[in-house]
Amino acid sequence: MDEVKLMKRTDTKFIFPIATLHKILPKLVDKYYVLEIKGKRLNTYRSLYFDTEDFQFYHQHHNGKTNRNKVRFREYIDSGISFLEVKRKNNKGKTIKKRIKVDAIPNSLEGENKLFVDKTMGKSLTLKPQHWNKFSRITFVHKLRKERLTIDVNLRFKDVESNKNNLGEIVIAEVKQAKRNLSSDFIRLIKKERIHPFRISKYCMATAKLYPQLKINNFKRKFLHLDKVLQDAYSAQENIST
Repeated sequence: MDEVKLMKRTDTKFIFPIATLHKILPKLVDKYYVLEIKGKRLNTYRSLYFDTEDFQFYHQHHNGKTNRNKVRFREYIDSGISFLEVKRKNNKGKTIKKRIKVDAIPNSLEGENKLFVDKTMGKSLTLKPQHWNKFSRITFVHKLRKERLTIDVNLRFKDVESNKNNLGEIVIAEVKQAKRNLSSDFIRLIKKERIHPFRISKYCMATAKLYPQLKINNFKRKFLHLDKVLQDAYSAQENIST
C-alpha cells in the first residue's frame, strides 16, 4: 500500500450490479493482492463533504470546469484513522490529493484545518458541511504494476438535516494509476462483461439527489445510466431470490 499511495494519479471508474462483482472476484486472485485490516477485507469508510453555501464545487464539476477542488474529512473506520483531504482535478485529467491527519471529523472547518485547505487551494472560501457518505470498500493492489483498484459497495449518504438516500445494489470500481493504462488486468476483465468506463463523482451524485433544487442538466445522461444499472441490479437480485 505504501508503494501505491498515488497521491497524483489518473482514475478510471466503472459502475455495475453487485451480481457482476460476485462473478469477477475469483478472476482477480492471480493478479492482485487484497488489503486486510484486523482480519477484515471489506472495510468501512465515512466522509463529510464541504462546499460553499451556493455549492461552488458542485457547479464547477457539473459545468465541466477543470482545475476544480473537492474538500472532505474521511474516516477509515477499521483503521481508526481520519484525514482532512483536498482533491484537485487539473486540466490534464490528473487527480492530485493532499491530506493531513486529524483526530476526528469535526462539524466545521476552522483553525489549522481551514489554513491547510486555503493554502492547498490557493484561495480562501467559506465552506460548510453539505453531506455525509458511508460505504464499504475492498482495496486491491496489483502484484506487478503500480496500480490500485478499489471496489465500493453499499453507498449511503445523508445531508446535515439527516435526509437520506443510497445507491442500492450498485458497485463503483475505480482503477488508480500513475498514468492511464487501459491494459490493466481489471479493465480488460470488466470490458469482457461489456462494462465500460463511466465518469461518476460520489459527491456530485449524492449532492444532486439530496438537493433537488440544484441543476442537473449535464448529469441527466449519467442518472439515466445509473437508473438502468440499478434496475439491472434489482432484476439480478430477484432472479437469485427466485
